[in-house]
Amino acid sequence: MKPFTVLESRLVPLPIDNIDTDQIIPARFLKTISKEGLGDQLFFDWRYDASGAPKPDFILNQPRAKGCEILLVGDNFGCGSSREHAPWALTQFGFRAVVSTSFADIFRGNALKNSLLPVIVPRDVHAKLFSLPEDAKVRIDLAGQTLTLPDGTSAQFPIDEFSKHCLLNGVDELGYILAQSDAIAAFEERTGRV
Repeated sequence: MKPFTVLESRLVPLPIDNIDTDQIIPARFLKTISKEGLGDQLFFDWRYDASGAPKPDFILNQPRAKGCEILLVGDNFGCGSSREHAPWALTQFGFRAVVSTSFADIFRGNALKNSLLPVIVPRDVHAKLFSLPEDAKVRIDLAGQTLTLPDGTSAQFPIDEFSKHCLLNGVDELGYILAQSDAIAAFEERTGRV
């Protein structure tokens, strides 16, 4: 996993509340255990028409979305089922962070385990983000737990210390455990569990 330290990016605004995981990645695409190709299926029913052609009015199909690493969404993002494919699809598309006023708990946990940073901001900052011009960049500093707008407005966001450590170091839970292998071996040696 790529370490997450400081991210500066333009935003992709999707001002819709209560986007559930079936809208993020429809259930018919959950038959895979691979992350590959899931970025093409992100928001599939919103992005493509019945023939499979991209809808030009959907934000991810517009030139302004190209290269953006931050998705700005409405309240209660990721509600619905607990599918891990939702953060997989978002990261495969190229997003490193999602900004909202609130996230569904299960989605938030799955995102953090898959190197996608869910950033919770106050409503006034959220509204200000949606009013930014499309070429504006925001800065997310994970170590400082801040999101900063071009005008200098800054907001703190919460994250638990373990998830923060894993993201900053580019490791998942298994990678964290494997990094402790010397300490584990020493403990087993001391306690006779070898």
